[in-house]
Amino acid sequence: MTSASDLLQLPLAETFVVETWWVQIIKALIISVAAFSLVPAAVTIERKLLGRFQHRYGPNRAGPYGALQAGADILKLLGKENFRPSTSAGFLFYLAPILSVVGALVTFAVIPLGEVVEIFGQPVGLYGMDVGIGVLFVFATGAFAFYGVVLGGFASGSKYSYLGAMRAAAQLISYEIAMGLSLLGIIMITGSLSLVDIVEYQQEHSWFIGSQIVGFLIFTIAVMAESNRAPFDLIEADSEIVAGFMTEYGGGGFASYYAAEYFHMITAGALGTTLFLGGWAIPFWPGAPDWIAPIVVVVKTFLFVAFFVWVRATLPRLRYDQLMSFGWKILLPLATVNALVTAILVVAL
Repeated sequence: MTSASDLLQLPLAETFVVETWWVQIIKALIISVAAFSLVPAAVTIERKLLGRFQHRYGPNRAGPYGALQAGADILKLLGKENFRPSTSAGFLFYLAPILSVVGALVTFAVIPLGEVVEIFGQPVGLYGMDVGIGVLFVFATGAFAFYGVVLGGFASGSKYSYLGAMRAAAQLISYEIAMGLSLLGIIMITGSLSLVDIVEYQQEHSWFIGSQIVGFLIFTIAVMAESNRAPFDLIEADSEIVAGFMTEYGGGGFASYYAAEYFHMITAGALGTTLFLGGWAIPFWPGAPDWIAPIVVVVKTFLFVAFFVWVRATLPRLRYDQLMSFGWKILLPLATVNALVTAILVVAL
């Protein structure tokens, strides 16, 4: 009979690429630049799509077809005075938005963009790092966003920011539990926590969006709430007089939180692509060249982004009691049942 300790000892990724130190540095720089470049792209896509959904023009002034509008807004925010309330805790006040950005950036580093390739005679994995506990690593780094939100509200020295941070913490914790349970089925089927192993399993069998459709739906809803996307954007609802935990932030601090939200949305899309849409795999093209793999992941990721924008333009914002009831009374039991059914099928088959 298998003990609980044996079940917890899941196999790590089978293949670890030994890379030289300069290859790792170059990869880190490329991933950082690429991740920061995707943020204005996501902002522009959202504004363009919202304009079409709402029968109005999107950005169309700065740059060709408004392509430079997001960059202009970022420069505008960074040029504003970085005001800090006299009652705030200085160091923590500036640290909070940095934690949110760093958490999303570090999470993006474990997203696999392709297989191991040889570049100038050096083996290079098309990912930041292949950790054997990739899924747990994502949840651990995603907690930085939680600390950034709570710390921002606490350090602002404002009762409105503090109450907004407490509300945000309750929302993030509630939906993170359901999101974690939604991934248990994938972990049990593949027998690994490595994101690379999960993608390779889908290449050999089928994408998990089919066999784990319930987990996919729960994951999608939960990551929308985790990344503060409508209709779950009660953390900083646009219709409120104050902006929740970030009421006292302006200039660079507001820009950092703003970028972190889109970082998390992109990371959520990349994670959903990896776990449910086969990662870099292309249907009916098993022998695709290696260079096209990162493009495939980016395209699938922005399909998630487009879906998030579509939901924002379609559904009204939930009340806070509806938000919490939906998370605890519907998503959590459904995710638990999905994990139990998957476990039974894995053992039986």
